[in-house]
Amino acid sequence: MPRFKITLEYDGGGFVGWQRQANGFSVQQALEEAITEFSGETVTVFGAGRTDAGVHALGQVAHFDLARLMAPDKVQGALNFHLKPAPAAVLSAAAVDDGFDARFSAKERAYRYRISNRRAPLTLERGRAWRVPVPLDAEAMKEAAGHLIGKHDFTSFRATRCQAESPVRNLDTLTVRRRGDDIVIDARARSFLHHQVRNITGSLKWVGEGKWTPDDIKKALAARDRSAGGQTAPPHGLYLVEVVY
Repeated sequence: MPRFKITLEYDGGGFVGWQRQANGFSVQQALEEAITEFSGETVTVFGAGRTDAGVHALGQVAHFDLARLMAPDKVQGALNFHLKPAPAAVLSAAAVDDGFDARFSAKERAYRYRISNRRAPLTLERGRAWRVPVPLDAEAMKEAAGHLIGKHDFTSFRATRCQAESPVRNLDTLTVRRRGDDIVIDARARSFLHHQVRNITGSLKWVGEGKWTPDDIKKALAARDRSAGGQTAPPHGLYLVEVVY
C-alpha cells in the first residue's frame, strides 16, 4: 500500500489543533476529508507533532497510506485544491516506504516563539505573535535560556496534564535573539513535553521584565514543580518550524 509523506504549513488560528476533536475543525480532519474528496478513500493521517489550538506550522510533517499509487505532485495538487478554504497548504509530497512514520521516525523537532516587544497594538501580525508592551531585556533572557539547555527533568515547564511518561527531555538548542521589535526564541529537541516551549517562553518573559533573574530559571528547573515555573505564553506566538528525519 503506497505511503505518502507530506510537509505542510497552516495558520493555527483557524483550527482547534492538529488532532481530530469533537469541539471543532482540526488540521487532521481537514487533511483526511481532502484525501477522501480526491481519492474516495477513508484514511487516517498521522502527524509529527500534535500542535494545540492557535499554534502555527511552517513545516509540519504527516504521512498516510492510499490503496493505489499516485504521483506525489498529483497528491500535492489535489490536497491543496480540496483543502480550500482552510488556512493550510501542502508544501511538498513524496512517496516513502512503509517503514516511515511521521512521528516515530523524527530525529529532531524545531519550534520558534515570536514575541512582539512594542507598545502599539498588532495589526498585520495579530494572531501571529505575542505582544508584550513593556521593554524586555533580551540579553538577560538569553542568559537564562542557557540554564535550560541539555538533559533535564522539565516538570516545572510542562503542562500539569501532560501525558508523557517521563518529564526528562534533552533540549539541544534554546536561543534568544532580538530582531528590531521582535524577540525570537528557537528551540530544538528530539521531542517536547506538552506546553514546554510556551512555559519556557513565559518564564523567560518574566526574566526580561525583571521579575526574575536568570538564576531564578535555574531554581525553577531544580524545583521540578509546575507551580515553580513561570506563566504559559499564549499559543498564537508558537510555530512548528521543522521536523528532521
